[in-house]
Amino acid sequence: MIDQSDNVIKLSSINRRMFILGIAKIIILGGIVSRLFFLQVKENKKYLTLSDKNRIREWKLPPVRGDFQDFFGNTIAGNFEAYQLHLIPEQVDNFRYTMNRIKTILELSDKEFQKIIKRKKEIKPWETLIVADNLSWKNFSKINNNLYDLNGVKPIISISRNYPFKENYTHILGYVSQANENDIASNDYIKEKFVQGLKVGKIGLEKTFEESLIGNNSIERYEVNAYGRRISQLAFQQGDKGQTIKLTVDTEIQKLANELLIDKSGSICVMDIFTGHVVAMHSSPSFDPNSFVFGISQDDWQLIRNNPMKPLINKSISGNYSPGSTIKPIVALSALENDIVSPKFTVQCRGHKHPLELYGQTYHCWKKEGHGYVNMREAMKQSCDTYFYEVARKLGVDKLSETAKKFGLGKKVFGNLFDNEKDGLVPNTLWKKNALGRNWLLGETIITGIGQGYIQTTPLQLCLMTAQIANGGHKIYPTLLIDNNDKKDKFVSLVNNPENIKFIQEAMFSSTNEIRGTSYRSRIEDPRYQFAGKTGTAQVKRITERDRELDLKTSEIPYEERDHALYVAFGPYKNPRYAISILVEHGGSGGSVAAPIAKTLFKKIIDRHDVRKDFVSKKYLEI
Repeated sequence: MIDQSDNVIKLSSINRRMFILGIAKIIILGGIVSRLFFLQVKENKKYLTLSDKNRIREWKLPPVRGDFQDFFGNTIAGNFEAYQLHLIPEQVDNFRYTMNRIKTILELSDKEFQKIIKRKKEIKPWETLIVADNLSWKNFSKINNNLYDLNGVKPIISISRNYPFKENYTHILGYVSQANENDIASNDYIKEKFVQGLKVGKIGLEKTFEESLIGNNSIERYEVNAYGRRISQLAFQQGDKGQTIKLTVDTEIQKLANELLIDKSGSICVMDIFTGHVVAMHSSPSFDPNSFVFGISQDDWQLIRNNPMKPLINKSISGNYSPGSTIKPIVALSALENDIVSPKFTVQCRGHKHPLELYGQTYHCWKKEGHGYVNMREAMKQSCDTYFYEVARKLGVDKLSETAKKFGLGKKVFGNLFDNEKDGLVPNTLWKKNALGRNWLLGETIITGIGQGYIQTTPLQLCLMTAQIANGGHKIYPTLLIDNNDKKDKFVSLVNNPENIKFIQEAMFSSTNEIRGTSYRSRIEDPRYQFAGKTGTAQVKRITERDRELDLKTSEIPYEERDHALYVAFGPYKNPRYAISILVEHGGSGGSVAAPIAKTLFKKIIDRHDVRKDFVSKKYLEI
């Protein structure tokens, strides 16, 4: 018989266990409920976001680049729709199979296929791989028709750069190409807006105004299934297009400059002598910037890079050249301004047989038989070297240097607008002492007086020099950008006596429009188109006595040893408005090669002036 006390003890034990078990159940259930409450209520946003990340994909698209327009609003750098093929490697089930299918559909060569495989190895698995960035409509359609078998592949209609005038604007605008690591590291704007396939400016104004042009990314949001395939588009956030930048350049004149320099290496610059607007600035030879947008082929790159005429160099602002006799107006002006000589000062030029001799060196005039007795006007007209040897000797290089710098030589014209613009060099005694550690020699002054020796200028600097002579000796600030010429001190005078600058203008007129003038054959009789100018022939090697005896024609001299041909001018003469500079590398004589180009150019420039005036008038009337 069981003792009653034992039953009580057992019942008590059972009740205690049940109580503990019940408490445990309550604690566990309470924990589960509280955890569920925490997850459902407190952490609702977090897990909703995580859920959406699994369900929603966001794509950042390349921003739409801003346009460049010419003076008349014509688009000279714009955009077009490009058909592209993208894929994200981690979203592709079988990358090798997918790529082989794409190779078959697009009929890719083995070389093209291997390039894509190489690019894939260079990016992260979650980054976009651009399989093709400029598909034809036919191939784009073929890809779309086979999407059922191309998991993770995305046909894209993208916006890409287009240069409708091809080589005409290359050295002003530059070009764009795919952003690389250096671009991203050196520019925060590019870093912030970078996506695979982003094109950025590499040189020229495309690079200078990158931050204004680049625009803002558009954002696409899609709902995807468990395999990462798009089900539906949920949202699209349109980005802002980059800024439109308007230039002062007239496309018709720019195109003519290109035509006039076909098969030549050189530069043409055209400038408004009052506003400083650069109406044309062409460097030849050029190249098509469209070739770089999607990546230039190695063969095409080698053709451009190895061209002996150096199409990659912007000769207008990066080419340093001896100005030759185009410096003579500044030499004469400096002598007049400093009261060294008067316009009546006369020198006898006796040609090769009686050269100027100084410290064992001989200095010849270009004209074999000499010019006889010449005053300043005749010396300018006939470009007598002997006369300017003597004027430079009296003047001294320091005074000449001061005047030349006032008129824009030896300094970048555009400041920091182009990172490849050169300063040039206008030497003086202090420069030589500091740079070379030697004293200045009198013979160096003499050859500086005819634009040889250490002196170096860019074609654009010569154009600015001529513009400031043409406008009566007033300082201007050249610009390529409309509404960027509001300098308060723009009418500062560069001369002490206006009569001196007037005399220089008349002497340049005689050089072009009077018999014996060095550019007389290029004159225009019609006063509407009449211009005044100064020829220049810059030596690229020292002329020996044997060279003088041989007296070879330009065509008989090796190309790289021929003189550079230069010409500066302004017109129309009675009411000047435009200045030009022309350089033809290794062209020979400025009078026979460069000046005839000016004749064709000025007719176009002056005819286009009325068109520019009408356009400006209508524009303000519309406002």
